[in-house]
Amino acid sequence: MNLPNYITLVRIILVPFFIGLMIYGHYRTALSLFVVACITDALDGLIARLTNTKTDFGAFLDPIADKMLIISAFLTLVFLEILPAWLVMVVVSRDVILVLGSIVIYFTGHEFRARPSIIGKATTVLQLLVVILSLLCQIYHTPKGFMPVLFWMTAGFTLVSGIQYIARGIKIVGKN
Repeated sequence: MNLPNYITLVRIILVPFFIGLMIYGHYRTALSLFVVACITDALDGLIARLTNTKTDFGAFLDPIADKMLIISAFLTLVFLEILPAWLVMVVVSRDVILVLGSIVIYFTGHEFRARPSIIGKATTVLQLLVVILSLLCQIYHTPKGFMPVLFWMTAGFTLVSGIQYIARGIKIVGKN
């Protein structure tokens, strides 16, 4: 264990607190906690690169922490009727498919390294923006007229990145 891995674990530990705060309507505090979790996501990778302390455990744990944060945020926001169910189904389905694909790759004896693509990173940014802006709209009771455009952009990037990752997985499994 090293500092970046501990920071990633903090992100995982923040998830249930974030969910609880949202469920009980403490949107400002939930938003603050979510932003802290987003910062830890950037911070753990940066520290690992700068200090040359990347580990296999960290490479495994970081995407799990990311998925836990995004999926829990989206599921909670749809439960609270803040996000449309169709968007949550797209985001969660993609992540479930990617996790299952990773498991298939692992159990077929192939080497697998989670390497995010540019589209994958853009997808993550859009998904984080959806959560942040949705919470800001709740906090400040602002009209959500611009949100459908963000929802469709996020869904589009989520689908394209999912297809890209599936194609990568098929290539890996196809190698002997």
